[in-house]
Amino acid sequence: MKYTDEIEINQPINKVVELFDNEDNLFKWMNGLQSIEHLEGKPGEKGSTTKMLFKEGKREIEMIETILENKLPEEFTATYEAKGVYNLAKISFVSLTDSKTKYLTEQEFQLKGFIKLIGWLMPGVFKKQTNKYLKMFKEFAENHE
Repeated sequence: MKYTDEIEINQPINKVVELFDNEDNLFKWMNGLQSIEHLEGKPGEKGSTTKMLFKEGKREIEMIETILENKLPEEFTATYEAKGVYNLAKISFVSLTDSKTKYLTEQEFQLKGFIKLIGWLMPGVFKKQTNKYLKMFKEFAENHE
């Protein structure tokens, strides 16, 4: 399953990229994120891997992020792997004006087992989650001094 999504953020591109590229900020806008543990490489750089733990209700989701490319604002590409889910995400930021930035994301999911059934029955769940994260980041970025 592949799709794209985007959102406009009322902040200059340099500010948006600075906020996005700061790992400490993940906890401020990514609901459910409980912990981050670096496994390999220098955080934020190509080749680095990180274990992320999320909690959604009573469910805990462990996810491994592997950064494939970090050439912000043009490209941030990473894989996210969890039980039954492989997600390839490509993110870029485009300056629209001096005070407005477009956040673009291309998502590709490969699903297995029970998760594959959910993806087949309710493909909108993944798109809805991506859009939710875009909106949360937008709100964080626009309200950050």
